[in-house]
Amino acid sequence: MKYDVTVLVAVHNASPYLDECIGSLLGQTMRNIQVVCVDDASTDDSLAILNSYRQRDSRVEVIHLDQNVGMAKARNLALQHAEGTFVTMLDADDWYAADAIQQAYDVFCRHEQADCVLFRFVLAYENRYEDFPCRPFDVLTGEDACRLSLTWQIHGIYMVRTDIHQRFPYDTTSLLYSDENTARVHFAVSREVRCCEGIYYYRQHNQSETHRVSVRRFDRLQAKESLMRQLIGLNVQFDAKQILTNHLWLDMVDLYMFYFVHGRELPAADRSYGLSELHRVWQTIDRGLLSQQATRKLGYRPMPWWWLFRLQEWVYFTLRGLLGKNY
Repeated sequence: MKYDVTVLVAVHNASPYLDECIGSLLGQTMRNIQVVCVDDASTDDSLAILNSYRQRDSRVEVIHLDQNVGMAKARNLALQHAEGTFVTMLDADDWYAADAIQQAYDVFCRHEQADCVLFRFVLAYENRYEDFPCRPFDVLTGEDACRLSLTWQIHGIYMVRTDIHQRFPYDTTSLLYSDENTARVHFAVSREVRCCEGIYYYRQHNQSETHRVSVRRFDRLQAKESLMRQLIGLNVQFDAKQILTNHLWLDMVDLYMFYFVHGRELPAADRSYGLSELHRVWQTIDRGLLSQQATRKLGYRPMPWWWLFRLQEWVYFTLRGLLGKNY
């Protein structure tokens, strides 16, 4: 490999953040890194900013797409150009601490069985920083890490061996959320998962795709179903189907709340699609795998008929609104 580490950066209309993002990579204490940026059909100055960095530093590569394909496909294109022994990624509105990549790389060098190394994950708000509440650990088996990640006891911001990532590229089932599946798959096939003190700063703002009122919110359902299929296909030793079926049920109710509160803000076609996705999951989910904890409360009961389930949701979310509870 030509480089020790390759960093994948998918960019779409991120010009206000790119100087901090790319600057944090080129200022790393570890110098032998490759930075592969994919401009995903940006309509702002993102491409010009990326090209200016490419002209200044030969470690930066820039790929431009004429049509927007989404983060997962853009990262997969960058992955095809990876020349590092290890791969990590950086969202275009986030940044790394100066020694983060060196910290993760050093863990790999000390532990030859390590296949994934988690960064310290810090949520960056406008006026404060908060550590993601990750369960402390020194080392986990791959399957234990995968299982814990399903309930967010550990996060999915990490560095991985390139051969693993190229065998299991980003899940492109949907434009949003399915790329998160890839971390779980990488954990599942790893010998060891370790952590380091290198910091990844995750910017919190309302302009991100996952915070917008958009039909893409419903992508969570197909993404969760895709992860279930992948983990079952890998023959993991824990009951991934039961765990993910319960998560899928909770996601469905949460997204029905989104539909209830914001549905009228969506175009008619998007609103219809969202409701059809909710109905599809309600019909196809294996209710025999649902736990009592997931179904005992009003709003979460499966109900024998779709119209009755919808009535339950209307009552539940109306009562929440009347009681002044936040959505």
